[in-house]
Amino acid sequence: MATTPHLQRALTPLLLWGLGVGYVISGMYFGWNLGLEKGGTLGMAIATLLVIVLYVSFTLCYAELACAIPKAGGVFDYATRALGRDWGFLAGLAQVFEFVLAPPAIAAGIGAHLHLFFPQLSPLYGALGAYLLFTLLNVLGVKLAATFELVITLLAIVGIGLFVILTYPHIQTVRFTQNALPHGWAGVWAAIPFAIWFFLGIEGLANAAEESTHPQRDLTRGFAWAMLTLVLLCGLTFVGAVGVAGWTAAVFKTDGSATDSPLPLVLSHFLGENGFYWAVVVFGLFGLVASFHGLLMAAGRATFEMGRVRLLPAWLGKIQERFKTPSNALFFNMLVGITALLSNTTADIIVLSVLGALTLYGFGVVSLLALRRRAPTLVRPFKTPLYPYLPVVSLVLIGIAFGAVVVSNFTLSLYYLGALGGAFLLHKVSKK
Repeated sequence: MATTPHLQRALTPLLLWGLGVGYVISGMYFGWNLGLEKGGTLGMAIATLLVIVLYVSFTLCYAELACAIPKAGGVFDYATRALGRDWGFLAGLAQVFEFVLAPPAIAAGIGAHLHLFFPQLSPLYGALGAYLLFTLLNVLGVKLAATFELVITLLAIVGIGLFVILTYPHIQTVRFTQNALPHGWAGVWAAIPFAIWFFLGIEGLANAAEESTHPQRDLTRGFAWAMLTLVLLCGLTFVGAVGVAGWTAAVFKTDGSATDSPLPLVLSHFLGENGFYWAVVVFGLFGLVASFHGLLMAAGRATFEMGRVRLLPAWLGKIQERFKTPSNALFFNMLVGITALLSNTTADIIVLSVLGALTLYGFGVVSLLALRRRAPTLVRPFKTPLYPYLPVVSLVLIGIAFGAVVVSNFTLSLYYLGALGGAFLLHKVSKK
């Protein structure tokens, strides 16, 4: 085996768009609705608008980095180049935190949707089966995995379209004002992690750079097309879910517990459980699978890159000889994800994943600013518009969002920061 293993280049612009949307689209089907409980309609709407500005500005910054440094490690490679190996290690660890912890939350949603079809099947067993099946699919080859991702993403978009067609004739404007800010303005900050869940994962597109046929040209298009698609889907989903019966209808089941399948729950208020209801359940399952499968792919690349440069155990940086995929990293991530899944705390897993994402975003923007100063001759096929104002706006919003998540989830944030700090200390000790 070669000392520096390389991944196979097979991703076209269409496949990159499918990955970008697919990583995220489960956020339209579940998870975001938990923010309604925190902020109500108005609080969640304000949080979502702030997050949209954050993501649009951030993706424009991140696209520059991805085109200039097309490596599988994403922010790890950017921060290492811009800030040094130690900061790169922390950035890469935050990225692994996000990509490895997001799939267990989505797997819980997959289990919940399968349970709607097969009440005798435990949601946990459905989630565990999904982990094994889609990890194996990722091992079998990047082109196969990305083509499957494109197909399943298109089906998930059709599902959002069907939900819109079914709900919009039943929307009542009064529903948007009912108990719109149940916890006051503090609810806006508490809703931010769940607004981020609408878009969390799009940055994983950068980790596919090394497998893109023309990364310097195609990644910019992938980011732009995917972000535009996701903003549109987010707005349509939010309005349809809240406008039918108020925000509580998208959160609470009849027994008072929070749901992991809000869109079918909203439809049940006026459709019952007819054929259209079950069609949206099926399409929702496609959406969850698209994000789950795509994030497994991104997580494998992030862990693989850190193993390849020996900042994580070297065996994680090995490539499977026949399929040219990072199989060791994929199976390792599966074991970590299943451990998190068994904790049965979807909301907490989402928060921890969001903290990892926001750390990644901060490192990404800081790396962009540093590289503009330290590497002015670096070839940049795409340059962030409105520089330096747009990166500064992005960094400020990232800081605000991170602070809001910490204030609203202080204990979880301590666990997260403690894990990062502990891993960094182990990293420094092991180098001596």
